[in-house]
Order: sequence, then structure tokens, then C-alpha cells
Amino acid sequence: MYGIKRFAAGAWDWLLAAFLLFAAALFLTDPARYAGSVSEGVSLWAVCVLPAVFPFLFFTALFTGLPPFAVLSAKLSAPMGKLFRVSGAGGGAAILAALSGYPVGARTVYDLSAAGKIAKEERFRLACLCSTSGPVFLVGTVGGMMYESAAAGWAMLLSHLAAVWTVCLCMRFFGKKSASAPLSPPRRPLLQDSLSGAVLSVLCVGGYIALFSCLRRMLADLGLFSFSFLGEYTEGALCGLLEMTAGCRALSAVRTPLSCALSCAAVTFGGACVLCQQAGFLSRAGVKMPLFCCVKLLQAALAFLLCWGLCTAFPCL
Repeated sequence: MYGIKRFAAGAWDWLLAAFLLFAAALFLTDPARYAGSVSEGVSLWAVCVLPAVFPFLFFTALFTGLPPFAVLSAKLSAPMGKLFRVSGAGGGAAILAALSGYPVGARTVYDLSAAGKIAKEERFRLACLCSTSGPVFLVGTVGGMMYESAAAGWAMLLSHLAAVWTVCLCMRFFGKKSASAPLSPPRRPLLQDSLSGAVLSVLCVGGYIALFSCLRRMLADLGLFSFSFLGEYTEGALCGLLEMTAGCRALSAVRTPLSCALSCAAVTFGGACVLCQQAGFLSRAGVKMPLFCCVKLLQAALAFLLCWGLCTAFPCL
């Protein structure tokens, strides 16, 4: 068994190396074109992501180190323990994640883990519970701006949260029993650490967005998005697997209940770009990313069904 795992890890390393060399060679065939796609990604980050995400990263990092968060955690300890088998601190993190969106939840899980405020046994369940998009993106950006329907945005938001929470409710029956984790006071300069951590985090988010913007252009040039197994929804669905914002934008060109459901699934899964952003925090908290990705796929499938049913029963486009 050890030999098989070692062989698989070695094969993955060689495949990744080959892909990176191929991508570098492809970039050099038309540097201006692909550099332009990187610029588009940086522009998207600077205009849409930075103003919305950076304040939440700072506020949540600062808030989780203050005494009021300990009070909130104490209030949430009993109900969140019964529902999701997470501590009160984990419940507070889930609320912050639902209000803020990606990747604030993953960053909060890492912060609480590093501070010893959540038990090791609950980190995976909490990571899945805190992996949510926020109302600003789904209702404002996807619903209001892309689909030109706030009602569609609310349908996607409700389906998205219901799917995430339902799967996490089922997960409470699996895994080891969580040990208690005391809420210790911060031992470092809280304001400075919160600000510097938020700056580094949002820069990493920008880097991933720029990188995946370039990668999406490369894959499009290679003809990956030319398949039509989903008809007019194919390009948006494939883009959503890579980068959810681009996928939602492409899907919004076809305003039907099915396109809304596919957009909701893309946002719930997060796409490779968001998964990489979360992995930067969750892997340091000891979360196993392959299993985490499987849970995200399950949540996305349930979100698709819920949103399709909701948009069909209550037309919002």
C-alpha cells in the first residue's frame, strides 16, 4: 500500500511538472495575449474583489480575537454543537463566513485553529460549514448585475446555503467526537496582525484570480470550451469549474432556470480558483483537501437541484 501511494505521488509530480512546462511554452507562443489575460484578472480583482473582500478579511480577523467573539461563541456553543457538532467558536466562524463569502471562512478556520480555539476533530466539518459565498456576491453581483434579477440572486443564495448546511448536518454523524477547545485571549498585537494578515490574504487571492484568468484563456485556445455536451450552457459550465465568476457571467447570457441552477452549483463548488484560495488556509489547519473537494461536489449537486426546483416553481427571470 505504501508503495502504491508513493508511486501515485511521484506520478502526480511528473504530470504537474509536464503541465507547467507546457503552460510556460504556450505562454511564450503569444506573450502579449496571455499577459493581457493576466491584466484582466488583476483588473477584476482590483475592481470587484479587493473592495469587497479586504474589509471582511480584516474585520473578521480582528473580531475573532476580541472578547465579544468569546461571548458570541458561548451563546452558540449548545445549538451549533447539536446541529453540526462544532464548537461555539466554530458557529461564530460559520456566521461570519455566510455574511462575508469566500475565502473569509477558510481564513477564519485557519486563524481559530492557529489560536487553539477549535478542536482538531472539528476542523474538517467546520471547513465544510464555512465554505460559503456571501449575499453581496450572489444577490448583488450574480443576481443583480449578471442576471438583472435580485430575485434570482436570492433564489441562488437560499439554495446555496441550504445545500451547504444540509450536507454539514449529515456530516455530524461521522468523525470522532470533538474535544473542547478553550477560547484563549490573543497573545500578539491583534490590530497589526489582523491588518498584515488581511493584506497578505487578499494579495494571494488576487494572484490566484490573475493566474486562473490566464489559464482559462490557454484552455480556451486549446479548444477545451468548444465541446457542446450541454449545448448553450457548455462554456459557462466548464468555465465555472475553473473560475466561478467567469462561469456565472457566461451562463447569465442564457437566462433560464437551468442556467441559474448551474450558476448556483458553480458558486457552491467554488471552482478550482476558489478551492486553491481556500487550500492555502485549510491545508495549514490540517484539512484534507481531496476529501474537502468531494464534499464541495456533493454540496454543489444539491444546490443545483434546489435552485432548479426553486426557479422553476417560482419564476424569477
